[in-house]
Amino acid sequence: MNFPAIAAIYQFEMNRTWRTLLQSVVSPVLSTCLYFIVFGSAIGSHMGQMGGQSYGAFIVPGLIMLSLLTQSISNASFGIYFPKFTGTIYEMLSAPVSPVEIVAGYVGAAASKSLMLGIIILITARLFVPFGIVHPVWMVAFLVMTAVTFSLFGFIIGIWADSFEKLNLVPMLIVTPLTFLGGSFYSITMLSPFWQDVTLFNPVVYLISGFRWSFFGMSDIGVGISLAMTLLFMAVCLVGIWWIFKTGYRLKR
Repeated sequence: MNFPAIAAIYQFEMNRTWRTLLQSVVSPVLSTCLYFIVFGSAIGSHMGQMGGQSYGAFIVPGLIMLSLLTQSISNASFGIYFPKFTGTIYEMLSAPVSPVEIVAGYVGAAASKSLMLGIIILITARLFVPFGIVHPVWMVAFLVMTAVTFSLFGFIIGIWADSFEKLNLVPMLIVTPLTFLGGSFYSITMLSPFWQDVTLFNPVVYLISGFRWSFFGMSDIGVGISLAMTLLFMAVCLVGIWWIFKTGYRLKR
């Protein structure tokens, strides 16, 4: 394993974050604060408890997941797309660096940035609502697994995209709506039986449900199922990346 190569890619991507701190960190945190003000304070004050928690506390895991998913995909997809756009990816592919090391560098940096943002949002949330974390170890585990999984997914999107428009297509038109419909701001038990069944086809439901369980010890779906679905999606992304490097799909075009 070429650890210096992984470190070089990782450091390069992390340095890009510090150069664009306003866009990478400040903007998502401010957007999340607005959600807390509107949903947690304005709307939450007129709603009763959900799952034994105040509405403001109930939406904390969902808001963290919302930012984590979108930022993981955005960071990873742009990270690998930009070398394709500038043509520097050919130098990387011709260097003595394996696909595993390339993916580790880019995905590791994207996941690190997302985790850093998630922790900042978690700390910021305490300024708005009081809440506890029943299973802190599992909370960290779900946070890391989700960041890595969707960074892998973002890496695939970055390879697939051949324009900046396509780079934002999947996050804006698919991932964000699925996150909003995945129980970020409500419990799926509030839906009719038909729509509860439909919601189970949304993979984001399992992520948010498992993450919320780590906070409050309650969830809409069994934590074992949530964990299994998260690992399954990670495995699918790994197989997709393996296929991309095996076939050279859009790597040299």
